[in-house]
Amino acid sequence: MKIRIHFACSLLLSAMMGNVYAITYRLPEVSGDRVVASSPGDTVSITVDHDQTLLDVARQFNLGQTEIVTLNPKLDRWLIKKGTVVRLPNRRILPDTPHEGITLNIAEYRMYFYPPNQPGVVTSYAHGIGRQDWKTPLGKTSVARKVKDPAWHPPESIRREHAEMGDPLPAVVPPGPNNPLGAYALHLKLPGEYRIHGTDVDKIYGIGMQITHGCVRMYPEDIEALYNSVPIGTPVYIVKQPIKVGWLNNTLYIEAHPDLEGEEKTQDERYALALALIQKANNGELPEFDQVALNQALKDLDGTPVALYERLPPLEEELPAGESEPVQEIVPEPIAKSPKPVSVIVAKSKKSSPTVVAKGKKSGSVTSSKNKKPASVAASKSKKQEAVTNASKSRKQVSATASKSRKQESATATKKKKQAVETVSKKQKQSSTRGYYRGV
Repeated sequence: MKIRIHFACSLLLSAMMGNVYAITYRLPEVSGDRVVASSPGDTVSITVDHDQTLLDVARQFNLGQTEIVTLNPKLDRWLIKKGTVVRLPNRRILPDTPHEGITLNIAEYRMYFYPPNQPGVVTSYAHGIGRQDWKTPLGKTSVARKVKDPAWHPPESIRREHAEMGDPLPAVVPPGPNNPLGAYALHLKLPGEYRIHGTDVDKIYGIGMQITHGCVRMYPEDIEALYNSVPIGTPVYIVKQPIKVGWLNNTLYIEAHPDLEGEEKTQDERYALALALIQKANNGELPEFDQVALNQALKDLDGTPVALYERLPPLEEELPAGESEPVQEIVPEPIAKSPKPVSVIVAKSKKSSPTVVAKGKKSGSVTSSKNKKPASVAASKSKKQEAVTNASKSRKQVSATASKSRKQESATATKKKKQAVETVSKKQKQSSTRGYYRGV
């Protein structure tokens, strides 16, 4: 289900007025759910009111270049004419990390910040990452220090690279609009000079791409907001999760993103990874999910959460373990009497005379008289027979089945159970009978 909502929330209205704001989501109310959304529906669409580039739209809505191009593969990123409908993301699956501090999922070029003074919300920002030969490191770290208006001391390896391209760098790049670190920097507690920082005016449209020498680059407005919100010591989780799986209101979703450059997977590898994540999210069991939807999500790789499976809540009428339904009496079907002496088990019916149901070989059943005629049982003084049951704590039950093929098993009664008893006529010998019960 895809719903187009034109300017459906204050976030979109603010962006159309020319301001850039981080996307803030409320965390799901159900513990363990990981799907968040800024407005109803799976996706949001806007209609641009003037000619511009797709990258302009991306910056307005705090998206990276890869993200918005993937969502709109048929649009020309360098020219979006007035009246063009542009698709934007709405729902997101939170990365599989603790909901604290900062999470950088480099596979989707997005940051998730859990403000310590705002429980129940998460703020998301677009960012760029290290290119193939200068990868952003993975693992848990923290914010070691914060610097405003940083000077950049490019390492010798970077200076040598720029010199080979005919763009020599000075030993120190002072603060200012042409400083690649921008106006703010958060130094990470990692070997080497890895930072979360802003950008200069020439590299703004590289946000959401593999373009840095390993650092995490953000829009100027976003790094300023993050700088003012993050205390020193804040934990930082750097992960690479191109496929994410999460629940929302008993529905399981999957979100798949394109592979990073140089790390392309086959469709079979993606499918195997998706199955493992689905099984993990469903308590180790693989449910009967929508395989067509999964295949489509792994084909599109557009980062849109897709519903795969809906689980049912526990039944309120479901009996606790160890208890069973009350047993019920089953009246056997009448069969013809045998001309030869037989041993019989007799059940009493409310509307009919006693009926022979099966041959029996066990002791304690009614046998024929001296003249070898079949034994008959008279009607009881009571017109109604009550099946007496008493469910024991040891979960033993009296069970038996009635068969239309004239075969019947007699139920075994435990020592702690009472037996159903009938009184035979004064003219006949008194014998005990076993009742017919349905096993549970």
